[in-house]
Amino acid sequence: MQRNNIQAAGNVWPELSIKSEKRELNNTSGLRGTFSSIGRVTLRSEPSQPSGDFETPEMRDFPTKPISRGRRSTPRSRSSNGNALRPASSRGDDKGPNFNIDVPPNGYAWWYIDGIDPISGKAISIIAFIGSVFSPWYKWSGRKAPQNNVCINVATYGPGGRFTMTDRGSSALQQSKHSLTVGPSSMIWDEAEQSLIISINEFSSLPIISHMKGTIIVKPKSVTDVELPLTSTGTHIWRPFAPTAEIEVDLNKDGWKWSGHGYFDANFGTRALEQDFNYWTWGRFPISGGTKCFYDLEFKNGDKESHAFNFDADGEASLISNPPPIKKFKRSLWYVKRSTRCDKSSKPRQIRSMLDAPFYSRAAVETTIDGAKTTGVFEALDLHRFRNPIILAMLAIRVPRRKRWTFK
Repeated sequence: MQRNNIQAAGNVWPELSIKSEKRELNNTSGLRGTFSSIGRVTLRSEPSQPSGDFETPEMRDFPTKPISRGRRSTPRSRSSNGNALRPASSRGDDKGPNFNIDVPPNGYAWWYIDGIDPISGKAISIIAFIGSVFSPWYKWSGRKAPQNNVCINVATYGPGGRFTMTDRGSSALQQSKHSLTVGPSSMIWDEAEQSLIISINEFSSLPIISHMKGTIIVKPKSVTDVELPLTSTGTHIWRPFAPTAEIEVDLNKDGWKWSGHGYFDANFGTRALEQDFNYWTWGRFPISGGTKCFYDLEFKNGDKESHAFNFDADGEASLISNPPPIKKFKRSLWYVKRSTRCDKSSKPRQIRSMLDAPFYSRAAVETTIDGAKTTGVFEALDLHRFRNPIILAMLAIRVPRRKRWTFK
């Protein structure tokens, strides 16, 4: 396996064309944006295949094993060479996150963080949503205004674990390039320190209602400059900002001050997940010198696609040309089917349940990759189930709606 030579985004994609007071990105990749003088970006879908005959030597050499650039193939199942990783200049986030995004109707943007304490086994996940894809309130609204369904979801796992996911209205949302505020909680990207500072001030949901307050700091080993279109039409994008990171957690509960290995990514889309997918699994597993990430997708039409990448500590991405096979392991408490990558001679197993829902499972999972055991974070998303209106009604109990908010 050889390292990919990915040059800076501006060296690979055509330069921005200037029109009056706006700079519009050329139509060369999915989910591109329109930049205004204040740096606000509007998401829009475009095919992952670059338009015209534009190709650079860097594209031809990226990576050594050719990757299809998004064309649909005849077989119903693909190997790991699905849509290619490409330079992440779509939203001006090639050097870190840009939170100043205008999400169109039916769309979404989320920024995801997780972390595990390898000593105690405690874990945490945080997701900031604009257009909260798993909120029944966004679904019931017809997804007309993503900015009116926003939240910062926090879940802690282990003794005293709690869950908060309050769906808030547009009055609770404040955005700038390096900060995202949703009501009393926020994410701030410290450009100088190259770290993400998350301030939480929420009340957890049933069955344990309590004040959840504190700070989480994510310190990437490096920030990548790549993204992956999950569909050939560019309607869904995965942006792995920091597959390898350290995390510091300090919350207002005994025993909830710890540090461990962390992860930071984002997903962007212009269509609902259930419009394009039936099921997916994702996993990030720390290894010596970096992280391995796996995305195995089933589209709504039944086609399947798999992606397997290695990210080293410097943020360089390379294709895993021959990933371990997919192996099933025990279903979740809600009987969501689960499988992940694992060497033929071993079996994956759950170390800790992190989140169980009728349509979703997140867990700390131990697997074996290239002969080495590793414990990382795994998720399985069943969108067949998510389409069920009964499940949406159940979610409303765990996802309260707070329409109004006033900043002091």
